Amino acid sequence: MTRASALTSAFPAANPPTPEKHPVSDTHHGITRSDDYAWMRADNWQAVFRDPSLLDGRIRAHLEAENAYQAALMAGTADLRGKLFAEMKGRIKEDDSTVPMKDGPYAYGSSFKLGGEQPRYFRTPRDGGAEEILLDGDAEAEGKAYFRLGGVDHSADHRKLLWAFDDKGSEFFTLRVRDLASATELADQIPDTGGGGVWDAGDGGFFYTRLDNNHRPSKVFFHALGDRPENDRLIYEETDPGFFMDVGGTRANDWIMIGINDHETSEYRLLPANDPSAEPKLVAVRETGLQYDLEEGGDIFFILTNADGAKDFKIMTAPVGNPVRANWQELVPHEPGRLILSVLGFKHHMVRLERKDGLPRIVVRERASGEEHFISFDEEAFSLGLSGSYEYDTDVMRFTYSSMTTPAQVFDYNMRSRERVLLKTQEVPSGHDPEHYVTRRLMAPAADGELVPISLLYHRDTPLDGSAPCLLYGYGSYGITVPSAFNTNCLSLVDRGFVYAIAHVRGGKDKGYGWYDDGKRAKKLNTFTDFIACASHLVAERYTKHDRIVAQGGSAGGMLMGAVANMAPEHFGAIVAEVPFVDVLTTMLDASLPLTPPEWPEWGNPIASAADYETIAAYSPYDNVAGHDYPPILALAGLTDPRVTYWEPAKWVARLRERKAGGNPVLFKINMESGHAGASGRFSRLEEIAYIYAYALKVTGKA
Repeated sequence: MTRASALTSAFPAANPPTPEKHPVSDTHHGITRSDDYAWMRADNWQAVFRDPSLLDGRIRAHLEAENAYQAALMAGTADLRGKLFAEMKGRIKEDDSTVPMKDGPYAYGSSFKLGGEQPRYFRTPRDGGAEEILLDGDAEAEGKAYFRLGGVDHSADHRKLLWAFDDKGSEFFTLRVRDLASATELADQIPDTGGGGVWDAGDGGFFYTRLDNNHRPSKVFFHALGDRPENDRLIYEETDPGFFMDVGGTRANDWIMIGINDHETSEYRLLPANDPSAEPKLVAVRETGLQYDLEEGGDIFFILTNADGAKDFKIMTAPVGNPVRANWQELVPHEPGRLILSVLGFKHHMVRLERKDGLPRIVVRERASGEEHFISFDEEAFSLGLSGSYEYDTDVMRFTYSSMTTPAQVFDYNMRSRERVLLKTQEVPSGHDPEHYVTRRLMAPAADGELVPISLLYHRDTPLDGSAPCLLYGYGSYGITVPSAFNTNCLSLVDRGFVYAIAHVRGGKDKGYGWYDDGKRAKKLNTFTDFIACASHLVAERYTKHDRIVAQGGSAGGMLMGAVANMAPEHFGAIVAEVPFVDVLTTMLDASLPLTPPEWPEWGNPIASAADYETIAAYSPYDNVAGHDYPPILALAGLTDPRVTYWEPAKWVARLRERKAGGNPVLFKINMESGHAGASGRFSRLEEIAYIYAYALKVTGKA
């Protein structure tokens, strides 16, 4: 029996939607393409993001037919999905809360109530006491099909709360201000923001970014409390459509920082936090490829930068009075292979998070003496995060730790005494015994001799004779590293005999900045061949077999899924592509689409460059669908997604069904009430994961 017939038999018989064809052609660099399914892109897509009810009826009917088809094929998994959801929910402490972080007279934190989907924000007296609920996300979400909180920030005088929400999934956030004494909203309401803001030093107003119609944060405004939004002062406008902006402050409450960046170039402008009328001053003019980040340091700024060929970054300083590049002085030199990820400045210390040999580490530096020490850990593979502090003049900072077998832990660390205090260990109410699981770190040989890290998790009773199914996850873009962190959800697969694997492919920064460079633009093919090499290595080491591997990735990782499906369909038993960026060439050719110009440094600009056009055309999943015997494929999307627009997976699925050989089904599940992040509530998201896991179990015969 062939692979196709064996796996097809797992699904009931049903006829997939057969969309209309309306060919549309485009010509670039003398090359003409034709697209039968371009009509799936709504002409009024910008309006649909804000109001999904405006979607053209013909497109809506097709998307609903896709949902009906996938529901018919997955109908037999209803009980399994319920069990998976119950398991995953059972591993979550329903009334969980963070450890409050101190700031002046209070300590601030967040929590969930029993059965709650959205977080609540609270504060207590600094050294403990009764909780005061500042914002109840469940109450704000009541009656809304979608709801997501953005930034939540208390004012320095502790009297007001600046908070943001999105109730469409389109990531256009509305800012509100709450008076904490009366627990009522002020009249101030700012639409179409990036999702956060920062108070001025006197708490009389706040700075924020406004999104344009292409969903780009292109303007920074200052809003004075009580004034009308149309009167807000424009602080800075970025006219280059290839750059994003964000605005932030410092814990000492002395500076407002406007950060401007694309994927390879950055620029900062500063103004005093106590003078919203000041003109922002340029720190260092943007130079293509020059990246730098500012961090407060009292009378200096710490500058994390790749200047002067520091590919894996170094730390410099500059006086706050004149931090121009000519005044930068080296503090921590560049060390090839040691990637400095972030820096935190305190009055007496500086802390950096870095990665060396594929693993993260925290380094604490005493500013007066320059003496440094590491915070050490024992496990073979783990994940670290810097939570920092609300306060600048403190010896205590917070960090988080976990591994694939160790639940997340929160520590306060005294940088002077070096005392480490465990504040909290993630509770797994249904129980978790790390001794039942094994975590490994493998190195898969790539075609060019590079070694690609793989993080593995499996149950100690799982046979390693090639019979185990495997979920192989990958991303590999934008320099993002997938951490080897604790994940309670994947235990539902691992406990059923799956090997859970993360492929740390090129395009991330897992092995330094060069690992990122070797997986972008002209070298993007490395991302895909690395993933295929990881699949082959897992088979060679007898962890699984090719027809037992379910490959999974989302967004740019969904593009990875589409590419490997075209390049090596025989290497995988099934593909799961969440919000997949699969129509890469078409999107990169359309500067009017959300986020396209800022993406050119990552993928190339096929409008301006024939070479970039040819590079992207060679791997773009939609453009390379062929008559292969593809494995079963599941695509998932959100209607109001501004990052990967819904029509990309819709078109991809249609073309796959039209051109592929064999009888393996292609399913498309689209959430008609969400965007890029999927369902908004914590339990609603678990239902989506349960659906994906049920699919993985079904196609591997474990359902």
